[in-house]
Amino acid sequence: MKRYIFKEKLIEGIIKSRPNRFIMVVDSQGSVLRCHCPSTGRIGSISFNGISCLLSKSISKNRKTPCTVEAISLDQPGKKRKDWIGINQNEANRYVEFFLKNGMLGEMVEGGERAVRERRLGNSRIDFLVGDTYIEVKTFLMYIPCENHPNYNKHNSGFIHFQRLIDHFAELSKSLRAGKRAVLLHCYLYDAKPFRVPNPDRRTIRIENAARAAMRAGVENWQVNLKIDERGVSLIRYFPLNLF
Repeated sequence: MKRYIFKEKLIEGIIKSRPNRFIMVVDSQGSVLRCHCPSTGRIGSISFNGISCLLSKSISKNRKTPCTVEAISLDQPGKKRKDWIGINQNEANRYVEFFLKNGMLGEMVEGGERAVRERRLGNSRIDFLVGDTYIEVKTFLMYIPCENHPNYNKHNSGFIHFQRLIDHFAELSKSLRAGKRAVLLHCYLYDAKPFRVPNPDRRTIRIENAARAAMRAGVENWQVNLKIDERGVSLIRYFPLNLF
C-alpha cells in the first residue's frame, strides 16, 4: 500500500496557546515560535495549552510564521509513540488526491488517476472531478474525541462557520440534475469512528437542513480515515455513510 511521504520530517513541539484563529504559540526544540494554524475554525472543544503537535517548516522566506502546525496529539507530551490528529485542512486535499491517483479509493470512484482539481460548479469550486463524479472534501475538526482530556472545554465554541458547506451541498445537488454523480467526502486525519449527525442546535440546524436536502437529491456521503505521523500519511480505511 502506497504512502504519502513528506519532503521533510515533521518536528515535534508543545502548544502553549492559540491567541487567535490563525496563530498557535509553540515551544519546539528550545524555541518559542508563533506558528501558522492551518484551520481557522474550531478544533474540538479543547484549550490549547500543553498539547503536543507536529510542525512543518515554511519554505517561503517572506512568510511571517516559520512553521505550520500540521497535527496535534491528545496523548501526554511524555509519551514516546503518540497518536496524531491532522488539522491541516488544505493539505487534506493533497492527500486525498494522492490516494485517488494511486487507485486506492476505487470502491468510492473508479478512474481516480484521472482526478482533476478545483472544478467550477455553479458559483462554487468543487475539490475534484473524476469522470462524471464531483467530489467535495471536508475535513471536520469540531468533533475530535477530546471529552476525556484534561483540557476539555465544553463551552469552547469559537470560530464556527458553515455557509461554505451549505453552499457546496446546494451546488452538488444541482450537479445531479445535469447527469453527474456527487460525493461529499468526510476526511479525517486520524482513525475516526463513522460520522453521526449530532443533535442540532440553533447554529447547526441550517446545515442539517441543507444536508437532508442534498441526500434526498442523491448526494452520497463517504468517509475516509487517514493516519499522519512525522514521516507522512497513510490510508487507514474508507466507507460509505448513511446519515439519515
